[in-house]
Amino acid sequence: MRILVTNDDGYHAPGLKVLEDIAAQFSDDVWVVAPADEQSGAGHSLTLTRPLRIRRFGEKRFAVSGTPTDAVMMALAKIMADAPPDIILSGVNRGANLAEDVTYSGTVSAAMEGALAGVRSIALSQVYAREGMGDTVPFDAAIHWGARVLAPLIDLDWAPRTLVNINFPALPADQVQGVRVVSQGLRDYGRLQIVTNRDPRGYEYHWFGLGPVAVETPAHATDLEAVQDGFVAVTPLHLDLTHAESMNRLIAAYRD
Repeated sequence: MRILVTNDDGYHAPGLKVLEDIAAQFSDDVWVVAPADEQSGAGHSLTLTRPLRIRRFGEKRFAVSGTPTDAVMMALAKIMADAPPDIILSGVNRGANLAEDVTYSGTVSAAMEGALAGVRSIALSQVYAREGMGDTVPFDAAIHWGARVLAPLIDLDWAPRTLVNINFPALPADQVQGVRVVSQGLRDYGRLQIVTNRDPRGYEYHWFGLGPVAVETPAHATDLEAVQDGFVAVTPLHLDLTHAESMNRLIAAYRD
């Protein structure tokens, strides 16, 4: 089995090494093609206004000067074109990718690109408990639970253009309660904060931050509650954004 490992935290991110080690438990044919620099929040963006460069670090190790989507496209269309991967693993992200975060996440978007190409793709993220941890974020839950969570997925038949989003709770491995397969949650957008300050030259700048989380989903049924309860959250996602329930109403509206 050939595995492609990528991320959005950049080629030198600690979580990428964690994911390489997890992938190595399933295959000795693991390739790394990741963004050269951090691309958190890049979403499913594609670089169209400047050339991309590939830097080779080893026989199966490459960095791409672009977004996570760029990295996956380069891997599939150029670097691994002669023998594409059987599975794509994206992460392990430093921080959660829960609920509506999946629309911003470069980690999830790399998996989306793989799914669009017909490759089974999985995004993995490590939740952490407090801000300002930088590269000291503990990946203990991901390290010890990663292979255990991936094993059933690798052997499973997948529906076309689907991917799986995994979030490990902010707990030591021995305190993780297990695995829950759950829906994508939804949070109150009012959690967004804008932090305003001035630089040393007196110019104002702004930085996005996050306020308290307000959950708008019922009865512990989503990824948000699962990680809060100490479980690894496993969420299947699909790329058809059509809202089927609105179709008939819209068709009727245009007939009138």
